[in-house]
Amino acid sequence: MAHAVVAGAGIGGLTAALALARNGWQVTVLEQAASIEPVGAGLAVAPNALRALDVIGLGDEVRKLSAIQGEAGLRRPSGRWLSRTTAEDAAARYGDSTVLLTRSALVGILAARLPEDALRLGTRAESADPGTGLVTLTIPTGGTETIRADLVVAADGIRSRTRAALFPGHPEPVYTGVTSWRAIVPCPGAVGASETWGAGLVFGVMPLAGGQVYCYATAPVAAGLRAESEKDELIRLFGRWHDPIPALLAAADPDAVLRHDIYALDTPLPAFHSGRIALLGDAAHPMTPNLGQGACQAIEDAVVLARHVSPGSPTQITGGLAAYSRERLARTTPIVRRSRLIGRISGWRDPLAVALRDGAMRAAGLLGPAVAVRQFDSVFRWPA
Repeated sequence: MAHAVVAGAGIGGLTAALALARNGWQVTVLEQAASIEPVGAGLAVAPNALRALDVIGLGDEVRKLSAIQGEAGLRRPSGRWLSRTTAEDAAARYGDSTVLLTRSALVGILAARLPEDALRLGTRAESADPGTGLVTLTIPTGGTETIRADLVVAADGIRSRTRAALFPGHPEPVYTGVTSWRAIVPCPGAVGASETWGAGLVFGVMPLAGGQVYCYATAPVAAGLRAESEKDELIRLFGRWHDPIPALLAAADPDAVLRHDIYALDTPLPAFHSGRIALLGDAAHPMTPNLGQGACQAIEDAVVLARHVSPGSPTQITGGLAAYSRERLARTTPIVRRSRLIGRISGWRDPLAVALRDGAMRAAGLLGPAVAVRQFDSVFRWPA
């Protein structure tokens, strides 16, 4: 049986392993951590990613464990709405609404369905040869091991060692000038979904199942800065914004507030493959979170990869990888650029620019929710 080695047990890597296994591959998933502990808090799974999960038979399970994004939209710090949409609007247009769940819940669903003994924890892929498929590993005992693969899937994240080895000299992801905070907060009452834009500041609220709310925020700062208390920093920045933001911040566990600087790959790679190796997810196209498509595009990557790469001769595999690379470059490049643009616009701080931005958003919102929903056609209508 043809053997695929997947480096990285995040959402993209796990989805790729499941999709490949369904298509007749023996899979081995390498994860350098001692356990699967996903970084992050909440996750929005958009209609395009739900359709991709349907391909591997997990879409309905994800829907059952998720909260549906009901009324949602953009607001000002005062609470005034700039634009609004509803789950019904999205479902009518795309066949699904966006669902919300914790990242750990989605990783748990995926990991539970891996073939027996497919996952190797505490094992890092040090290098992979695109010509032979030889993968050199660092194993839990501290030694090294070499295994042969017919296909290597590098889902090793934004700082991908594999990407750097395949494309030496290509620009690395750059700091976008924005840091982010994330937290899951208990909230017994009903809270709607919203994203609020201020002068360079953003705060998002996403209701989850089980009386929880996922909160996220961004602010422009120098890279690497950290606060003594990230919760207190959030209260300083957002504590006077509209309800329910102050109450959510007050309820947040200080130890559960995550902070990470945001990086993106502004210069697209020339390809997402080389020889027998495919790049996937953040290893291929790191993007800002402004469209909520990072994990969604990794899920798409995985399903498209498995569709193009059937077990067969080396020529068939490399030909399939070339087709995967062409398709996914064309798909992800405009999404990466659009997400980056939205991040820049939401980060405007000049008062005149902010007023013009908010006025334009408000004018579009007055045309009705259908106008706001249509802005996502190129993203959510997949496959085209």
